[in-house]
Amino acid sequence: MVTIDENAPVVVRLSTTIDAPLATVWQLHTDIAAWPTWNTDIVRARLDGPLTPGNSFSWHTHGLDITSTVREVVPGERIVWGGPAAGITGVHVWTFEEDGGRVTVRTEESWSGTPVEAATDRLSKALHDSLENWLALLKARAEQPA
Repeated sequence: MVTIDENAPVVVRLSTTIDAPLATVWQLHTDIAAWPTWNTDIVRARLDGPLTPGNSFSWHTHGLDITSTVREVVPGERIVWGGPAAGITGVHVWTFEEDGGRVTVRTEESWSGTPVEAATDRLSKALHDSLENWLALLKARAEQPA
């Protein structure tokens, strides 16, 4: 099982509970090309091939062009991706747990690299705020009536 870098200078862990079926939440989160339709922080996103380990996707967020490589996929339960962007190496783990028609989504991400070491506090806040917004937007879209 792939995990974040626990020794990275920046590690952020957040979660939310969404009042929607797991299938809805998972579909929204893993339809990478559709991210810009509900996540206002993402300008564009494109998956190169199927959503399987080893394949990559390109996306643009917060002024950065990022290419992430899928590292692990357990449908309906877990997805992990990561890669370098602007000198930062990120590892991002998402888990999904359904209980009584609600889904708890947990996200944890680590950032390491020279830019992170030079501005740990600022980048920790930036990552925290970005993930908090991502979870809020995912929750809002998943809970919309069909």
